[in-house]
Amino acid sequence: MRVTVNRKAHFNSAHRLYRKDWSFEKNDAIFGKCNNPNYHGHNYELIASVTGEIDQETGYVIDVKILKDIIKAEVEDAFDHKNLNLDVPEFKDLNPTAENIVVVIYNKIKAKLDANLDLEVTLYETPRNFVSYSGN
Repeated sequence: MRVTVNRKAHFNSAHRLYRKDWSFEKNDAIFGKCNNPNYHGHNYELIASVTGEIDQETGYVIDVKILKDIIKAEVEDAFDHKNLNLDVPEFKDLNPTAENIVVVIYNKIKAKLDANLDLEVTLYETPRNFVSYSGN
């Protein structure tokens, strides 16, 4: 029997959407106000959903405390109150769009989970704008 365990988390980060190889005008046309050279911020909400078989000894798919600690170390400590473009190595050469952020987060969490567990990450950039990624 496969069950999904969900954990919510929160972090605040600033970013700027732009490509270094494009002119300011082209960046402005594509990314609009998200291309602000002084950056802009979001209060991100995250849901990590881990799916797997229930362990017959513990009754857990994953101990939520373990999932909480992984999210804290891999996401909250790494991204909270940071400028994604300047402070987070994964975005040195990767545009920090919501789509790219969710893939980076997925890869960081997935690397810490047992291989038999499936993961889906949903990232809310705003209450109405969100993305999901499950490794496909």
